Amino acid sequence: MEQSDRTLELTGEQLRAAVDRAMDRIVPHIDSLYEQPAANVDGAAELARSLVEPMPEDGVDLDEALSVLFDRALSRSFNTAGPGYLAYIPGGGVPLTAVAELIANAINRYVGVWLAAPGLAQLETNVLRWFSDMMGYGPDSTGILTSGGSLANFSAIVAARRNLLPDDFLRGTIYTSDQVHHSVTKAAVLAGFPADNVRSIASDSDFRVETEKLESAIEDDVANDFKPFLIVGNAGTTNTGAVDDLSGLADISKSNGMWLHIDAAYGGFFMLTERGRSVMRGIERSDSVTLDPHKGLFLPYGTGCLLVREGQTLRRAHTVFADYMPPMQEDEDLVDFCQVSPELSRSFRGLRAWLPIKVNGIAPFRDNLDEKMDLAIWATERLREIDNIEIVAEPQLSLLAFRLKKPGSSKEELNRLNREFLDRINAPRRVYLTATTVDGLFTLRICVLSFRTHMERMEAAVEDVRGAIEGL
Repeated sequence: MEQSDRTLELTGEQLRAAVDRAMDRIVPHIDSLYEQPAANVDGAAELARSLVEPMPEDGVDLDEALSVLFDRALSRSFNTAGPGYLAYIPGGGVPLTAVAELIANAINRYVGVWLAAPGLAQLETNVLRWFSDMMGYGPDSTGILTSGGSLANFSAIVAARRNLLPDDFLRGTIYTSDQVHHSVTKAAVLAGFPADNVRSIASDSDFRVETEKLESAIEDDVANDFKPFLIVGNAGTTNTGAVDDLSGLADISKSNGMWLHIDAAYGGFFMLTERGRSVMRGIERSDSVTLDPHKGLFLPYGTGCLLVREGQTLRRAHTVFADYMPPMQEDEDLVDFCQVSPELSRSFRGLRAWLPIKVNGIAPFRDNLDEKMDLAIWATERLREIDNIEIVAEPQLSLLAFRLKKPGSSKEELNRLNREFLDRINAPRRVYLTATTVDGLFTLRICVLSFRTHMERMEAAVEDVRGAIEGL
């Protein structure tokens, strides 16, 4: 009889040694984030091609593998965990979550069914309860943790469809603003709707959906035998950080018997702050809300969330049965996550949120969010003082938009000028900004949402803006 191969079975001593060798790489990397360039993708294509390799038949030493990762693969990337990353919507990655991931992957317990790991399922349920309370949802609410806002929006649309529309649902219509994240339209198409069934409603000068035009669109569709069933509001758009009139949207949805979903992937966790609750008043009246803990809660990428005000709506949308499955829970307090989400196999996502909140408490997260709003206001005021800078979008939360203006220039000339402006700002690599298009004009954005971003980095950003203007 051949001897058993135990290569994959590490002893405790071997595992500890492997983790220690990884930490020898991780700690210097984290400690140097403040000095690393905000973005460096020079020669990225050549690097990627150099990493192509066939599946290895025999292994290499761990240090050699770590060298490939840290010395080569990681060398060309956006520094999304660093303080100068002011692009898109940052994801900070609090270090305690890495500890949580190590634990979750090491214990490797299955939480898709409550019976498989009741205690661990309860910890994840606690996280969802905390988030629901933050939104102002009542005790009947529930939710799921997802890989991100895109899948949360998808499940929300499926839940609304299955609760409000018949099996033949192709006359159902969805209403969004022209500032909506593209994941909403993509989710609608994946949920089976023609793309034309997603109605794009104009936004106002503050980039909030125009509620009168929304009501008019709903009336027109009813008159043409469509079935309006879902409104998607924004609590922090990607373009400008705008927050819709959520109370107004709640009134419209209620009067028309529709589902109100709020995409709060960026803005939702500002509900921890007094200013955020004021801006997002009415979100508690929504039927569902998307959150991204990997944005406003500073967790690593791959952590999204969907909450619903009435928990049974998720169960009605997602529950199916199979003979090989164990008994599902009848007690509504004991959640089988496979019955409220599209996933059966899933990781123990709850620990990555539970551990940092449990260890730190929620207060430091709230304080950080308040700081980011203050920094966005400070940056806006400093930019306003610079000649030929136009503030396109004031910060409603922690995101602002601006551009360089030049009287008498055509739209094409302004777009070319602002593209060069952006490149010049990013050239020193102390900060990394990205852009969008607003009213056909190339527009620069600053989004302050890393727990590592503080005043000194915002001062550097403004300095680099001033320096970029010289010579243009």
